[in-house]
Amino acid sequence: MLTLKKIIAELDFIAKSLTKRGYNEDDIKVILHELISHDKKRKSNQQANDDLKSKMKDFSGQIGKLYKEGKQDEASKLKAEVVEIKEKIKTYDENDKELKIKIDDILLSIPNAPHNSVPHGKSEEDNEVVKDWTDPFPILEKDALPHWELAKKYNLIDFELGAFITGSGFPLFRNKGSKLKRALINFFLDEAEKAGYEEIRPPLMVNEASALATGQLPDKEGQMYYMEKDDLYLIPTGEVPITNIYRDVILKESDFPQKVTAYTPCFRREAGSYGSDVKGLNRVHQFDKVEIVQISHPNESYKLLDQMVSHVENLLIKLELPYRILRLCGGDLGFTSALTYDFEVYSAGQKKWLEVSSVSNFEAFQSNRLKLRYKDRDGKIHLAHTLNGSALALARIVAAILENFQTPDGIVVPKVLRKYLNFEIIN
Repeated sequence: MLTLKKIIAELDFIAKSLTKRGYNEDDIKVILHELISHDKKRKSNQQANDDLKSKMKDFSGQIGKLYKEGKQDEASKLKAEVVEIKEKIKTYDENDKELKIKIDDILLSIPNAPHNSVPHGKSEEDNEVVKDWTDPFPILEKDALPHWELAKKYNLIDFELGAFITGSGFPLFRNKGSKLKRALINFFLDEAEKAGYEEIRPPLMVNEASALATGQLPDKEGQMYYMEKDDLYLIPTGEVPITNIYRDVILKESDFPQKVTAYTPCFRREAGSYGSDVKGLNRVHQFDKVEIVQISHPNESYKLLDQMVSHVENLLIKLELPYRILRLCGGDLGFTSALTYDFEVYSAGQKKWLEVSSVSNFEAFQSNRLKLRYKDRDGKIHLAHTLNGSALALARIVAAILENFQTPDGIVVPKVLRKYLNFEIIN
């Protein structure tokens, strides 16, 4: 979340930048001024409380001295005043809790301020294409099939059996379909390792504090699967457990950048999706993904964001998939992000673009919730920056490979994956 210090120092900039997300500038200023007012009241309240506590401590010392001197009446009067002071302190403590709740509620409701380069816009239709595919798209036969029919034809994915076992949106991969997915996971992890990322295998469930720290709560509560008895959430993305490695951590400047990667299954309810957009692997409730996360010095985070974008782009180049890169507009920008680039691959069987990756810089927004800080050379403490990206999400990558590489003889495996498999064609 945004820090109070940043809001106070940059109120006009934040209010103006949030108009990119669809906020009215005057309305958001009212909210920000209310927040600052609560903060001023809390500081005044704390000062008065501290003064009372100091006075009570002083009186307590005097009471003991008066009793020793035999001045019972004076001691009793001071004791009575101490009782009154305790009641006032109790009231101030209650006021402090109420004000803190009000402040936290407002802070948790305010999204990150978009970067200057984020375009205005209301929806994905307003996203800016920063790199478009200019080569010819794959030339398919007239009877080319969408991936869900290819999956059935070659016994790669059983959507009906997955729905029978669990429900719609939980596909069951089998035979060469399962092996293709495993090859992609290994390829993505190997490429991340070459780029200097440490591989980990995190838990697939997180507690409320972890979900809150990375911004899934309260913003995306409806998208997560919640286990009430255990008070745990299934992860919607590997970003959540990976980034929480650094919760309540103070790094040194020499520790930057921290680079971590992980393969995880991901679980999302994705409520309210219907029609062709959810057919086959287009939108599922369980999918596999390799995530890359960086913890950065604030001065380096946008340079590292560009590097992460290049990393994802190279994966798609090696997979020989048509792709394009979009800069998300304010209306499509995630709650925690300051700047996000989306990658889409072209699905030749469906003749449409499918999102396969988001690469984002959160600046200090997550770090403030995480209490992820670093100590500079002068010993001063600052918030670090966090970044993450999908490298890559597998479901739609599999869909694009099946559709784009289909031939009359079968589905040709991209060259870069063949060293992970004992076959070059699926037939």
